[in-house]
Amino acid sequence: MLVSAKEMLQKAHEGKYAVGQFNINNLEWTKAILLTAEENKSPVILGVSEGAAKYMGGWDTVVGMVNGLLKGLKITVPVALHIDHGSFEGAKAAMAAGFSSIMFDGSHYPIDENIQKTTEIISEATAKGISVEAEVGAIGGEEDGVVGGGEVADPNECKMIADLGVTMLAAGIGNIHGKYPANWKGLNFEVLAEIEKKVPGVPLVLHGGTGIPADMIQKAISLGVSKINVNTECQLSFAAATRKYIEAGKDLEGKGFDPRKLLAPGFEAIKATVKEKMELFGSVNKA
Repeated sequence: MLVSAKEMLQKAHEGKYAVGQFNINNLEWTKAILLTAEENKSPVILGVSEGAAKYMGGWDTVVGMVNGLLKGLKITVPVALHIDHGSFEGAKAAMAAGFSSIMFDGSHYPIDENIQKTTEIISEATAKGISVEAEVGAIGGEEDGVVGGGEVADPNECKMIADLGVTMLAAGIGNIHGKYPANWKGLNFEVLAEIEKKVPGVPLVLHGGTGIPADMIQKAISLGVSKINVNTECQLSFAAATRKYIEAGKDLEGKGFDPRKLLAPGFEAIKATVKEKMELFGSVNKA
């Protein structure tokens, strides 16, 4: 059964580790992440962007697939299904479909409008026992057309949003979605420490977890980051394993063209990437 992310993130915040949000793109992705979480006894958050939900056939399809897999694979670890960078309408649609956690990204609105919309989302979600992630200050890179410049959030604005009663807060600290450019300056730990002081006890979220060096990840966790989002890294490992299979001509041998065989190396590559991240984040055996 799907659960809100509230309890798993509060435990992570107290225990100084982080829970990974791994974005899903299809059945293979979802199955690989769920099995890896179960094998490593780790709580997990499945992230779904609005573009990915549309690709998979809509919010109801995603909820149906995830609930079916939880039952069919006998998953016992805590699993939250979370909309990633949800618009106001998207967040409401995901809640109605049965998501257990949502992100409303109002970071591109003026702060007053962000507060007003976040407040409305929180009251609806709280009534349904759904956890809420809000965002302050744009996070760099591009995701589904939401573009930010590696910006850094204002700690005072973080406090204003956190005080509305969010479960978790995403604040830009120089992180970027997608691949990091060669001239990236790294995470801004001074700002992160400042934000944590302003919002004690609120689990912080680090978007754009792909490509941040391990020591920076660990330092961020020590400063209150309890949820780290990973997407690009799984996509890259899946693509590399699939490329290798095709280039080796395996799809031309026997029934190698069968999608179950064709996608198997990529599936295993996602599992390996997720396991590596769970170990780095410290969530193994925390279910």
